[in-house]
Amino acid sequence: MNVREKNYIIFLLTALMVLFIHSTLNAQVITNPEKEYLRIRNIAFEGKLAEAEVSAKNLVDLYPSYGDAQVLLARILAWQKKYNEAINILDTLISCEPGNSDAIEARNDITGWLESERKIQLKTEEILYDSSGYDLRTSFYFDTFNKPYSRFWKVFGMGAGRYFPGGKIIGGLNIGNIYMGSEPEVRKTEIQLETEAYLKLNPKNYCWLYYAFSPGNYFPKHRAGGEIWHNFSHGWVASTGMNYYYFNRDIFITATSVEKYLGSYWFSGKLNVYFKKHGITTSFYLNSRKYFNDTDYLQLTLGTGTAPDEPYDIETDLTRLKAQICRLTYNNSLTGRLTLRMGIGYSYEEYLESRYRNRFDGNIGFIFLLPGK
Repeated sequence: MNVREKNYIIFLLTALMVLFIHSTLNAQVITNPEKEYLRIRNIAFEGKLAEAEVSAKNLVDLYPSYGDAQVLLARILAWQKKYNEAINILDTLISCEPGNSDAIEARNDITGWLESERKIQLKTEEILYDSSGYDLRTSFYFDTFNKPYSRFWKVFGMGAGRYFPGGKIIGGLNIGNIYMGSEPEVRKTEIQLETEAYLKLNPKNYCWLYYAFSPGNYFPKHRAGGEIWHNFSHGWVASTGMNYYYFNRDIFITATSVEKYLGSYWFSGKLNVYFKKHGITTSFYLNSRKYFNDTDYLQLTLGTGTAPDEPYDIETDLTRLKAQICRLTYNNSLTGRLTLRMGIGYSYEEYLESRYRNRFDGNIGFIFLLPGK
């Protein structure tokens, strides 16, 4: 290669470099920040978040006092789950502009999303203590009414759980005792063996599986269930599932729910559909929960309809015509290893056409995490 050819190549490379630098500088020059703001917002709404983030950072660098651009950048970062980076931007803006209502609203939204994601993660893993270990658990449940006869149904439960990084598996024994003041009078004690699992499928999905068997007549002979949840981000979760029972016939009840985590609150709407021989009946349950920390909460449940909900133990629930239901549930971590859960419920049921009864149920249970090795 002679000197002339070398000089030509050097000139060509230099020219290309100058053109590249010139185009880059031109791309960074924004003469109309409002127009660029609207462009970035539009591409963010189209789901092009990575592209929108780069453009928003460029706009903020060129116009550091443009508060709306900083708020937009923070929201774009939060939509990509970069919550802490987004909150830092807003904190800086609010310290300079204490009265910026858009920044304050965005910070409240993003803080709520962060808290919701954290609670969803806890629920996804269904691990209240450690990522591995064992627990022992015991519980007592009752259900009673006095029309058209007196009935008192008690269930004592005991079992153990095994925790692992992907979820937990629980096995247990239930001892049910029923008294019915009918003719003839019934006093009966039965057992039920059960196992269930909460499994994390991936960061967005988790599921619940259940099976129980009883040789008696008041527990279902076979009970099986499954439900899968999907996290749509920003605190929204949806689920669908099926419960199966066998007494002297097959019984299927589907369940579909939509859940929303909002800061220290959780809300859920759940639809149950009961497939009968002569048609379909439904029930709807609305749940609201206030978290006091990661594990402790108070929950209110309101329900209406015909299809039974959980807890479900005996066939009597299938014969009612309609019910209005209210329940309170309280979950509290008494110590680092001992958790208490208790609840009380009331139902106003139409058990025969135009005939109604009051029905009460309640439960209390303890879970004790065994010391690790």
